[in-house]
Amino acid sequence: MLYAFKARLSLIALMLIMAVPVSAAPADDLLRVLRMQEMLNIMREEGLAYGEDMAQDMFPGGSNPAWTLLISEIYDVDKMATVVRRHFTESLGDTDVGALKSYFDGDAGRRVVDLEISARRAMVDDGVEEAARDAYRNLAGSDDKRLEQIDQFIEANDLIEANVEGALNASFHFYRGLVDGGAFEMTESDILRDVWDQEDNTRNDTREWLFAFLLMAYGPLEDGELSDYVALSGTDAGQALNRALFAGYNRMYDELSYALGLAAAQQMKTQDL
Repeated sequence: MLYAFKARLSLIALMLIMAVPVSAAPADDLLRVLRMQEMLNIMREEGLAYGEDMAQDMFPGGSNPAWTLLISEIYDVDKMATVVRRHFTESLGDTDVGALKSYFDGDAGRRVVDLEISARRAMVDDGVEEAARDAYRNLAGSDDKRLEQIDQFIEANDLIEANVEGALNASFHFYRGLVDGGAFEMTESDILRDVWDQEDNTRNDTREWLFAFLLMAYGPLEDGELSDYVALSGTDAGQALNRALFAGYNRMYDELSYALGLAAAQQMKTQDL
């Protein structure tokens, strides 16, 4: 199911490590069949690449070994998993996940998850992502059957709004990290204004990325297979799963973004010395 993305930064590390474990076998079972650990490994790759791009944009000297080490420490998969699991479990609550587990443990569900992970891994490559976006642009506005199914999936799970909200919140936390790290002064109102100024661009980019990713991921599925998956996502349990995934991954990205802001502020101050 799509989630649809420091000299030691000790404060953030402590926050991540000290999150109180929540024991919930149903949630753990779902995260296992959804292959959370593999997805987090891909997100780490994305984060490391993003950190290098950010260095080129923000620092006069670009990246350096100290910055690379900081980014690697921030995108620690074990700590990321702790955050996702805790908030996923809390959001899922006492939802009956029997039908979900049966689906994702079956051939159809395993195939869907495999396709999602394979596409996400492939799109780490900028060239692959751009090709996927081009494929969507060529279909946009047409009556293509698969495009219609993808649109139904996105609508059923409110993926555009949920991803836009997550992206804007992450941006807010990044600004907060920059300010708390002493890079510059901004009030919360200033930060909110700058973040909301990004909304239109964020929404347009999110929409295009989602369609590009899903068209690529679900391309090998038969129409009936995708229709079954869309139907499952519209059930009460499917909706609860979607909310839980966003609860887990959005909180993770909030904490990562704040840590990146702190790290960037530290790097900027170091280069000013």
